[in-house]
Amino acid sequence: MSLEIILTNARVVTADAEFDGTVLVRDGRIVEIDTERSHAAGALDLEGDYLVPGLVELHTDNMEKHFAPRPGVKWPSVSAVMAHDTQVSAAGITTVFDSLALGDVHGKSDRVENRERMIEAVCMANDRRMTRAEHRIHLRCEITADDAVEAVDKWIDLPLVGLVSINDHTPGQRQFLDPEKLKQYYKGKHAMTDEQFEEFSIRVTELHHRNAAKHRREIVSRAQARALPIASHDDATHGHVQEAVANGMTIAEFPTTHEAASASREAGLAILMGAPNLVLGGSHSGNIAAIDLLRAGHVDILSSDYVPASLMESVFKLPSSGIGISLPQAVRLATLNPARAVGLGDRGEIAPERRADLVRVRTVDGAAVVRAVWREGDRVV
Repeated sequence: MSLEIILTNARVVTADAEFDGTVLVRDGRIVEIDTERSHAAGALDLEGDYLVPGLVELHTDNMEKHFAPRPGVKWPSVSAVMAHDTQVSAAGITTVFDSLALGDVHGKSDRVENRERMIEAVCMANDRRMTRAEHRIHLRCEITADDAVEAVDKWIDLPLVGLVSINDHTPGQRQFLDPEKLKQYYKGKHAMTDEQFEEFSIRVTELHHRNAAKHRREIVSRAQARALPIASHDDATHGHVQEAVANGMTIAEFPTTHEAASASREAGLAILMGAPNLVLGGSHSGNIAAIDLLRAGHVDILSSDYVPASLMESVFKLPSSGIGISLPQAVRLATLNPARAVGLGDRGEIAPERRADLVRVRTVDGAAVVRAVWREGDRVV
């Protein structure tokens, strides 16, 4: 770990302000912030680039594509984790919750076949400090799966598990409210015919009726017993939010309607939306656009979801979107807010005594270019 570094001539972005100044780091912690330029020997001149906190990512399934880069391919586990880690760290993410699916509506898909390999490899790589970013585990519990509770029992006590979410991707339940969008998505992604899609829908709906309510109760009780934060997923109605509140959930992931987002806000849940939705100007599923919820004040956290670079891109695009969000406010959506939502009080902002997880960013023709990344004072990118 580094002893002392001085980052100067930077456009420093704190939780509530931005200014030209200097940040002093000692033994992996921020110890001083100054609005003056340092002339100390060895000070690193950031040439006016932005200095923001390391991004905190709560929900990404980006690692899956590295374990199964093509159909039928099983990439070596540690190599896959390192490839994923390279992507997220280069995107300015210094803390990442890898969301690993404990079940899939498609049965024995690649994500299910590889889940044990993914969990074991993440734990090993993180324990040996092989990764640039700090990796934690977000257990995505698909409550329709027959083995959902068994899978939770197998992994919930791992030290890296820091978040549990309840998922139900039964067609027509939450994610896709438009039946045509639903059919289009499944036929396109999984090359289904109309007949295959109908058979799939019937089978998965039967699993929902058999398992969903019971598995929800059992998994929620296990997470509560361990004081783990719990997230709802794809809430669409006021009733969904009421159920989430009754289950002690504190995070609402990707609400699909204004109704659900408004109810989540009233209930005090931290609302998480996808940065790809923001970059693309809308949801690929035909649901509510993230920019509309941001305009209404109904977003607390941004997540890169399936495109790591989308998180920093969104942060720097928001201030020019015309909806009244400043750069410090936009930065909080990807740093301090997600850190607080999962109880990580040691990071997420440029402030004394916080971890020196820092990112140097230069804007070029409106694009946010990550030029350097420090994790606990050590440069990793």
